[in-house]
Amino acid sequence: MSQGDERGYGGNEPGSHPDDAYSTLGGTRQTRTRMHRSGDDDGYGRRPARTSRSLVMVVGVVVLLIAAIAFANQGGGDTSGDSAEKKPNTAGAGPTAATGTKPVQGKNGTIAAGFAHDEQGAQSAAANYAVALVSAEILQPERRSEIVRQIFVAERVDELDARFDQAYDKAFLDKVGLDDEGRAAPGMTYVSRTAPVGTKTTSYSDTSATVEVWCTGVFGTAGVSSTNPVSNDWFTMTLALQWANDDWKVDSFSQKDGPAPVNTDRTASNADEITKAVEEFGGFTYAR
Repeated sequence: MSQGDERGYGGNEPGSHPDDAYSTLGGTRQTRTRMHRSGDDDGYGRRPARTSRSLVMVVGVVVLLIAAIAFANQGGGDTSGDSAEKKPNTAGAGPTAATGTKPVQGKNGTIAAGFAHDEQGAQSAAANYAVALVSAEILQPERRSEIVRQIFVAERVDELDARFDQAYDKAFLDKVGLDDEGRAAPGMTYVSRTAPVGTKTTSYSDTSATVEVWCTGVFGTAGVSSTNPVSNDWFTMTLALQWANDDWKVDSFSQKDGPAPVNTDRTASNADEITKAVEEFGGFTYAR
């Protein structure tokens, strides 16, 4: 139903008359005319015809006065214009951070970089670095060296390069079904995907921070003949960070099991489903 179908919305169909409270005789559009008679000598002579024009003018003036008063009071005493200028900025806060601080400024290779120099930035850095440290790429010697240089402070790089090489030696790679380059056999897919569940800062200063990252993940080799099937795990990684070269970098880290929830009785997916999921679902840049 359009607005013109109801009374009071000004629908003027052909042959109809609008309801006008100020029209003649209740809207019947009839008029009375007082004719001057030649014998009228009562001293008053002919009375002028009364119209609604003067009443409409009075009402119009009143409306204008009310509008002017309302407009004068609308500013609430603030005539500086600052409120109008600040409104666009107020709505610009980032959806991932209540503080409005942009969590991640850029990337260093495939790893997030340029974290804010505050506690929020330290937690964001720790979450992203935990993912990199337990990724499938960390088992590939060439890629591992790049990761170490991207996330650790410069003075620890050479030491940690050697320690990682020792930890992920040939015996370890054989155990998980990978070759010397950290790659799975043809027809097999090695899976190591970590998802941070939450972060907690245990100490913080402008130059250093210690952050715990509670994680879950899937690890193993997907394939019909795999002796290391993909399974899930829960663990907490503790990262000691330093502010260096305008970013948070890792000085040291450790890992412990749990906290882990009760396992469900959900049926495990087969190797093909796991492989397809790893290939089709990309990872995230994590930020608090």
